[in-house]
Amino acid sequence: MDLMLNFNAPKADKEINHRHKILSVGSCFTEHIGNALKDLKFSVLQNPNGILFDPVSVCQSLTSYIYQQQYSEKDFFQLNELWHSWQHHSRFSHTDLSTAVQNINQSQTEAHQFLKEADWLIITLGSSFSYRLVNHSFAPVANCHRAPAQWFKKHLLGIDEMIAGLDNAIHQVFHFNPKVNIIFTISPVRHIRDGVIENNRSKARLVEVVHHLVNKFNRLYYFPSYEIVIDVLRDYRFYDIDMVHPNYLATEYVLQQFMQAYMSSETIALNKELKSISIARRHRSAHPQTKANQKFLESQLQKVGQLQQQHPYLDLADEAAYFSGKN
Repeated sequence: MDLMLNFNAPKADKEINHRHKILSVGSCFTEHIGNALKDLKFSVLQNPNGILFDPVSVCQSLTSYIYQQQYSEKDFFQLNELWHSWQHHSRFSHTDLSTAVQNINQSQTEAHQFLKEADWLIITLGSSFSYRLVNHSFAPVANCHRAPAQWFKKHLLGIDEMIAGLDNAIHQVFHFNPKVNIIFTISPVRHIRDGVIENNRSKARLVEVVHHLVNKFNRLYYFPSYEIVIDVLRDYRFYDIDMVHPNYLATEYVLQQFMQAYMSSETIALNKELKSISIARRHRSAHPQTKANQKFLESQLQKVGQLQQQHPYLDLADEAAYFSGKN
């Protein structure tokens, strides 16, 4: 008896490998996948603006990277003793205004160069809801920074509105970097604070928009992370305690599906070796001076050396330093 749907994500006609550069932009779910890929030694730059949820914020961030937009002090506001940018996540907020400006501009410069050289751009959309500043001509914001609710008007983006914005952004990205491939995915995280019905309306619009774009453009792909979690896993044991965010087991399953869809068997085999080394590095011996532990470190250092020799494009310097006792 089958206990879950038999589903495999469609195999893409292009593959990701460890020589590629991957820029990921979007919701918190993209950071789960991005962190997993970084642990597997892929070259990943994720969310240079911090977490973004709606298509308008994603489009604004991408065009700002293309033109290497630089921010000044007038672009910030102070709330609860911190200086914030309406276009950035609170991880960029700071008590010192000049530091906040500097950190964001450094991120902009890094994102500009990385996108110019990127082989893949992964965009994860989380919500069709956009928040607009009432006292600033209803300008859209990427993050509300826990400001009073009356500062904002909540707007459910229309399908045509999202298509127009993303279509324009994609054209600009392809002009800026003619070799980049784009993978769209929709976050399976439920935005319950919007309401169950409203969340489903929001997700449905994103699904329609993304498939319209994928059918229109070459080098655009869709990875069904939303469908995998909602329709295949479909059980609360795959969710965190808040019953909204997919847990480790779910994100690992999605990652496995992602690798099967976008990576060769050789790359997947290399991932297994790299994951083994990553797990070994997290091991902490209760008795580090024992011969057994020293033998363990030496064996892992040997594995790192062999992998580095076989795959010289991998950056395993930190792992080599750790197992040799230098870090």
